[in-house]
Amino acid sequence: MKTTHQIVIVEDDTDLNSGLCKALKEEGRNIVSCENLRSAREQIFLSVPSLVILDINLPDGNGLTLLKEIKEAGLKTRVILLSANDTDADVVKGLELEADDYVTKPFSLSVLRARVNTQLRKDSAAKESDAVTIGPYRFDFDKMSFYNGDEQIVLSKTEQKLLKIFVSNRGVTLSRDNLVDRVWTDGFEYVDENALSVAVKRLRDKLGARDYIKTVYGLGYMWVKDND
Repeated sequence: MKTTHQIVIVEDDTDLNSGLCKALKEEGRNIVSCENLRSAREQIFLSVPSLVILDINLPDGNGLTLLKEIKEAGLKTRVILLSANDTDADVVKGLELEADDYVTKPFSLSVLRARVNTQLRKDSAAKESDAVTIGPYRFDFDKMSFYNGDEQIVLSKTEQKLLKIFVSNRGVTLSRDNLVDRVWTDGFEYVDENALSVAVKRLRDKLGARDYIKTVYGLGYMWVKDND
């Protein structure tokens, strides 16, 4: 099955935004247009797109702030920065914040398309296999089969989503709010405040993963990478 990639374009120049949407649109891609940080945050943290094309200078703030939030949240979203600033300091700051690529304006659409294609190929390769082996565990999210050694473990849909987020972000502390937003996509206001704690406890108990799923007090939870 062909992978569908969501690309979020965050650019306040309406004409450029529209041009980028048209230039990058093709089969297997869902293009979402945003013109400010507020709408971009809502879209990115709810849908976790494959790629964000992010202008640095936006009407309600600096795009580097959003880049930092994406990386600190542990999202696997790739980010290409756009900027009219081409000084070494701007490039270095963007790359230090773990931007995946950096394009200065004005730029060729064909060059940008090539760079977008490169990032999406990397994203596809990372997602090609949903099977993960960690210590005694074998998790195949595509087939929905989960094992601890030879013992098969039955997980609920919520537990499967939670587990996939954990193992995709090993070694990263995931905040409670971030986990709630990504597991219960209907919205935080509909989730009992204890729902996450209960789900994590059930997942930890079913897997026997006390040494893997750690509570980071005051912050959230982490799948400990050192135990892989």
